[in-house]
Amino acid sequence: MADSQHGDGPRFPAAPAKPTAPEGATLGIVISLPEPAAERLRRVRAAYGRPESAVEAPHITLVTGGPTADWDSARDHVAAVAARTPRFAVRLRGTGSFRPVTDVVFVRVVEGWDACRELHDALCAGPLVHGTGYDYHPHVTVAHDAPEEGLQRAFAELADFEAEFAVDRIDLFGIDDDGRWALSEELRLGTHTGTETGPRRDAGLGEAGPS
Repeated sequence: MADSQHGDGPRFPAAPAKPTAPEGATLGIVISLPEPAAERLRRVRAAYGRPESAVEAPHITLVTGGPTADWDSARDHVAAVAARTPRFAVRLRGTGSFRPVTDVVFVRVVEGWDACRELHDALCAGPLVHGTGYDYHPHVTVAHDAPEEGLQRAFAELADFEAEFAVDRIDLFGIDDDGRWALSEELRLGTHTGTETGPRRDAGLGEAGPS
């Protein structure tokens, strides 16, 4: 599995299956990107990334590889954090890279960075406390462990990419019977703060750059 901060995070199957929740279960939590930004990033991931990238939905990873001996308690913790977290805006712009530490090219989070970090910190508490190899760095992976040419082309092609959207929910993933990440539940933000109403997260989406 890729590292939670410098890799892809959950790798989504084409059709989500029901996750299992055995003792010592693993879960992942992400912010899924809305259309049309997701489709453009999906095309670039498929062109320059690994073969499985074609079915990986673009996302900002909040938690991946989070171990739990009690799925229900972990799920309740995630739901409680979501409920008390206000909706927030995210703006993506341009590309960055974690090289030479890891061969990852990503789209940068230029607005909503602090909100993502605060949400990550709140989620990685209580039943989801676990260590990681890197400091948390919100981003959207577009190429990971790809050939050098693919990394360079992905970096250049998305250099002028820009998109913005409102985050109104987070997605909770578990591991299915085939050992793949599978969507378990969408959890709305702000249900205990009075911020859950208003436009959906795809409202106000903008994208710039070549199609």
